[in-house]
Amino acid sequence: MRTSMEPYRRAGVSGLLCSLPLLCVLLDIQLDGVLGATQAEIEHHLEMGRKLLAAGQLAEALSHYHSAVEGDSRNYLTYYKRAAVFLALGKSKSALPDLTRAIELKPDFLAARLQRGNILLKQGNTEEAREDFESVLDRSPEHEEAREQLMKASELESLQEEAYAAHHQGDYSATIAVLERAIEISPWDPDLLRAECYLSRLHYSLGQHHESLNHVRECLKLDQDDKDCFSLYKQVKKLSKQLDSAEELILEERYQDAIDKYESVMKTEPNVPLYTNLAKERICFCLVKLNLAGEAIDVCSEAHQRDPRNAKILRDRAEAYILNQDYEKAVEDYQEAREFDGDSNDIKEGLERAHKLLKISQKRDYYKILGVGRNANKQEIIKAYRKLAQQWHPDNFQSEAEKKEAEKKFIDIASAKEVLTNPEMRQKFDSGEDPLDPENQQGGGGGQRPWPFHFNPFDSGGSFHFKFEYN
Repeated sequence: MRTSMEPYRRAGVSGLLCSLPLLCVLLDIQLDGVLGATQAEIEHHLEMGRKLLAAGQLAEALSHYHSAVEGDSRNYLTYYKRAAVFLALGKSKSALPDLTRAIELKPDFLAARLQRGNILLKQGNTEEAREDFESVLDRSPEHEEAREQLMKASELESLQEEAYAAHHQGDYSATIAVLERAIEISPWDPDLLRAECYLSRLHYSLGQHHESLNHVRECLKLDQDDKDCFSLYKQVKKLSKQLDSAEELILEERYQDAIDKYESVMKTEPNVPLYTNLAKERICFCLVKLNLAGEAIDVCSEAHQRDPRNAKILRDRAEAYILNQDYEKAVEDYQEAREFDGDSNDIKEGLERAHKLLKISQKRDYYKILGVGRNANKQEIIKAYRKLAQQWHPDNFQSEAEKKEAEKKFIDIASAKEVLTNPEMRQKFDSGEDPLDPENQQGGGGGQRPWPFHFNPFDSGGSFHFKFEYN
């Protein structure tokens, strides 16, 4: 029969009630079941907790560890094991008191100190985390993990100062890089919600909409009801969807639809210049693809003013100038684009082609001869040819000088029609090569270019008539 009074003192039972031995015995028997489990029951809970934890049944394991702690509140290992389950469940805040209690019961329990220091560091509490790591190193100077974590604590403090300085200087890219590293070290920091939302805004202001969306989603994971994060999320999601959709339309060669989508982008976000710059750049590109030379030049020029070092804009405006048969300006734009992106094959090839076209235009430009644009179709070319051929037919002129001038123009008109209605020859000309230039004929120069007629009307003198090839 037990005579110890400890169970009653723990239960708050008055010593007066226990003045009679029989009453003490009765109370002892009754309270034995109330005050806690037997050692065997505690061991059972611990063993079940261990097995369930190993099996990944965390909630059930936690229930057994609760019972074990209630049964023996003086066992430091029981608290430590329950803390491990809390951590496995992602409940670091709940694990922290158990680790603190384990350390109180056993101050030299290094594993608990190290684990608590890790949690404190992830919560951004560098001062208290440092104390735990230093305590471990005092007792175990060669402890590698404690030394590494102590260095991270110092790094986190430095990163916080660096982020503040970068932001104060307006260097948002550097601020982002520093804060992202700080979040890696301290992902459970109570200020993380603000940090994620702030990072999202920084990425957004730099035109990095995908990165912004990722961070604002992390922000909402931490607090779904945060109004600032949710408002930012709606804005970023809408804009990001429009931008992605516009690029998909370009890939599908639906250039007018892409232009409309980028017009919507500028309406959705009129206050961040980078998104307007991007929209203007891509609209410039689409207008070139649509062969709308005049509009393309206007939009590309505006985009160039907004972003003068953007090689893509200069490349696209050069192509618009080529469409407009302004080859000198095309060469100038390609040369400037090369200064900003000297490794681009597109720019190198474009500059070479612009030089060739400029050289050819100084000799003979078939588009200008017929008075048609570079995007003219076959029917438009034939129509222009017929009109000019009738106008410059040598039979329409009386004097010998006029006839010779008409003959020259007539040959050029017929040559232009031959080249521009032949897909292969036209492609060569558009690439900067005159397919009727004797220098470009096989075997080099010296030969005469072939006549675009059934016969040469100028080889016999006297009266002659022309036979046109209209098709």
